[in-house]
Amino acid sequence: MFVDQVKVYIKAGDGGNGLVAFRREKYEPKGGPAGGDGGNGGDVIFEVDEGLNTLMDFRYQKHFKASRGENGMSKGMHGKNSEPLVVPVPPGTTVRDAETGDLIADLTEHKQRAIIAKGGRGGRGNIRFANARNRAPELAENGAPGDELDVTLELKVLADVGLVGFPSVGKSTLLSVVSAAKPKVAEYHFTTIHPNLGMVRTEDDRSFVMADLPGLIEGAHSGVGLGHQFLRHIERTRVIVHVIDMSGLEGRDPYEDFVTINEELRQYDEKMLQRPQLVVANKMDMPNAQENFKAFKAKIDDEYPIFPISTITKDGVNELLYAVADTLEQIPKHQFETEEDETQTEERVLYKFEKDDDSIEIMRDPDGAFVISGKTIERIFKMTDFNRDESVRRFARQMRHLGVDDALRKRGATDGDIIRLLDFEFEFIE
Repeated sequence: MFVDQVKVYIKAGDGGNGLVAFRREKYEPKGGPAGGDGGNGGDVIFEVDEGLNTLMDFRYQKHFKASRGENGMSKGMHGKNSEPLVVPVPPGTTVRDAETGDLIADLTEHKQRAIIAKGGRGGRGNIRFANARNRAPELAENGAPGDELDVTLELKVLADVGLVGFPSVGKSTLLSVVSAAKPKVAEYHFTTIHPNLGMVRTEDDRSFVMADLPGLIEGAHSGVGLGHQFLRHIERTRVIVHVIDMSGLEGRDPYEDFVTINEELRQYDEKMLQRPQLVVANKMDMPNAQENFKAFKAKIDDEYPIFPISTITKDGVNELLYAVADTLEQIPKHQFETEEDETQTEERVLYKFEKDDDSIEIMRDPDGAFVISGKTIERIFKMTDFNRDESVRRFARQMRHLGVDDALRKRGATDGDIIRLLDFEFEFIE
């Protein structure tokens, strides 16, 4: 089974907790803080494996979680950082945030890596909070939570040449004739329901990858038939080979087929028609094919190169392959990258400081409690050890610094009101 789109859940490892500890050596009577920092959580990394050609593995495993970092230890020892979780993906995989649709990574080359979710940093131990005013702090941080998100993986087949055309025009048969691929061939429409790849080698020892793509029908650009399941695979091809059934046995006019398919490509993405397109007049061994070919060629008017062939007798096939190889030699490998691809391969990168989102949202529950939410305040909450009074006091100071107290007063909070933050409830005290 060929799987080319799937949604998965990604969770990077949380950081390890910092430790509250003190030195008790024999000749250190006053000791001092000695709690170490926690280790960093593991990243979730996607890595291209050219041995894969489908997203089938993600159909059965849709949750990926990296390990958390080790907790800090006594004597100031740092907890061990967690190893990243490396997930293999096939070349041609794009990764998008399932919620926003933003492109996270475009993975095309073998061993190419991208960090999809960043692990949380380890919490600081009490040795890091010692100062002249507080020489023995009973304060440590919990590890920061790792990133978690749902991502959509989409596989766009990496091929030099894409075979397009209506169902049952002979695309699969052509691929089976010119390569070692064995696509399913049958006398009914939509025999091919997923792309098939084949390595083609010409008699003069030039080679390229050809993809037999599922048949198009009118309305495919809006999702009719196999719709976008087909069209996204042609985005990476450098040459389009448009296969036309010249026999007319399906009751369709070859020229109308040609116009319809090109209109579907244009409706999906106008840039598709910028690619070189070779027209293959197939089934020339059938009755009426010669008459249909003459009429078709007259309407095309030399706008596109046309190659009459028969996949049964193999007449004209070698001439077609030479023309495809010649065309590919004139096209740079990355000429038809999308704008998103260009963004990913831009050599100059601008690094700039981006302040954390300190915005706070306050809502009111039906029972009258005030509910606080916000990225920064929730992260601080998760990193606070509420089993220690000093940590709780520090959390209260951080809330005040972020303006939570003033915001609650503006919303009408008074002494004794219930405040909720995630799963925690506390009273508002003036």
